[in-house]
Amino acid sequence: MHYRRLGNSGLKVSALGLGTNAFGKRADYEASKQIIHSAIDNGINFIDTANIYAATESEKIIGQVLEGQRQHVVLATKAGLVRGAGVNERGSSRFHLQTELEQSLKRLKTDYIDLYQIHTFDPETPLEETLRALEDMVRSGKVRYIGASNYFAWELMKALGISDRLGINRFVSTQVSYSLADRTPENELVPMCLDQGVGIIPYFPLAGGILSGKYSAAEQAPEGSRAQTDPSFQRFIDTKTIALGENVAKLAGQLDCTPSVLSLAWLMHQPIVSTVIVGATKVEQLKENLKSVSLQLTADTEEELQKISRPFRTGEPFAWYRLP
Repeated sequence: MHYRRLGNSGLKVSALGLGTNAFGKRADYEASKQIIHSAIDNGINFIDTANIYAATESEKIIGQVLEGQRQHVVLATKAGLVRGAGVNERGSSRFHLQTELEQSLKRLKTDYIDLYQIHTFDPETPLEETLRALEDMVRSGKVRYIGASNYFAWELMKALGISDRLGINRFVSTQVSYSLADRTPENELVPMCLDQGVGIIPYFPLAGGILSGKYSAAEQAPEGSRAQTDPSFQRFIDTKTIALGENVAKLAGQLDCTPSVLSLAWLMHQPIVSTVIVGATKVEQLKENLKSVSLQLTADTEEELQKISRPFRTGEPFAWYRLP
């Protein structure tokens, strides 16, 4: 396994991280347990979850599985998206964040969170309030590093400026949809993060399966695929994305690897990327994804991938989670 610094911090994270959105939904406790153990055994130390994943079941499962092994992982979770119908059950106010942190700590059966991330920008809460609340969490020892997610470049830059002015901890990372099928972060967010020393953690690195080569037509979505389970996902399945998937698959065949492995390896070769989080519902998927860590890309391969994915630098982001 290769390890990288998380942004400009001194924290080292595995190039491949484990996403746990499926835990408690498409992966039951036993399957999730096997995946976590396999991840740790193979050198993955970054595990990412959130307070809303599977209605809190993801955090609960991770907490149970990690008992006795907590010190071997960098544990990341998030808060800020809607948790309930109450007026204060959303956003990044001090009130909501402190409540959610305490509940996450209980579910995760731990005294501290290595990376506590704001799940999305809250337009109704002053950034200074959010950042001071996070600073207090760090000073208390309950949080070690702080990160953002789903922030526009200007929102993230504003937050960093406030932290610098106040002399408090800055966001060391940000999560965003980033893949060969969604290169929109390269327009503003990537240059800003390179300048400010903020690490990017891509989510949807396989664009919901588009880059796995499984789609040949929108009306022929594979059984159990995201296009079948999420009707809104159909908007991404068109001739352009299908062609991209086919081109990536063709190039992967020449390199004797799967399209998924090639797509993950491309992200890992981007200097701004700290770790790539990929979910799994069974150990076999995780072991296949691990091959991306050791895949070396030649200059010609990188140039070809840049070429076939260039149209995806424009248009709408593949995913973007904001408060309603």
